[in-house]
Amino acid sequence: MKKIIYTITMAFCLMSAFASCKEKDMSMKMNEPRNIRGVISYKRSFGDLNDTHMAAAKRIGIKPLQNREAAERLGGKVMEIKDGDLYQVDSLTHSIPFLVPKAYALLDSIGANFLDSLESKGLNPNQVIVTSVLRTQDDVKRLRRVNGNASANSVHMFGTTFDISYKRFHKVEDPDGRPMQDVRSDTLKLVLSEVLRDLKKKELCYVKYELKQGCFHITAR
Repeated sequence: MKKIIYTITMAFCLMSAFASCKEKDMSMKMNEPRNIRGVISYKRSFGDLNDTHMAAAKRIGIKPLQNREAAERLGGKVMEIKDGDLYQVDSLTHSIPFLVPKAYALLDSIGANFLDSLESKGLNPNQVIVTSVLRTQDDVKRLRRVNGNASANSVHMFGTTFDISYKRFHKVEDPDGRPMQDVRSDTLKLVLSEVLRDLKKKELCYVKYELKQGCFHITAR
């Protein structure tokens, strides 16, 4: 009798363990990616030249600032960007996290549209990462010390322009702690390119594909 009870007990434990494992496996969000096309050519689709970016920046942007303190004194003319539900801000080394309202709204749209597009395509959520924002005159001087090719008259100085990485993204974890499948960065790049292409078509921005810097260089218009 004891042997029978022991056998039944062991079988029950094994079944419980199996059910637990199965439940854990099933909790992982399984993706069925669809309609991921990207653009025909990154260079051709996002080839807006610096002169084009600069003209828009001078039209809707602020005057170049000497330092961060000057940006903080501008009040509503610039808005500070921070990590949130729509995007992440990288550890900025040669810029400060401020944008004019029009560029601030554009960044929000990119972040929201990117997340919506991932969901519609059956992909787990990821956020874009902003790698460069407003550069003060002090920032430009410091950058030119380490990068001789950096322009002394950077379009980043007007608060209208920001860079978004196409190599790195921030994976959004499930709030309930369920394991989430990773999405390849090249797939995320394709989806992001579709989002930027659509915003360009609406004449909301200019975009330059930066190969060496690994980013999309974006100016509001």
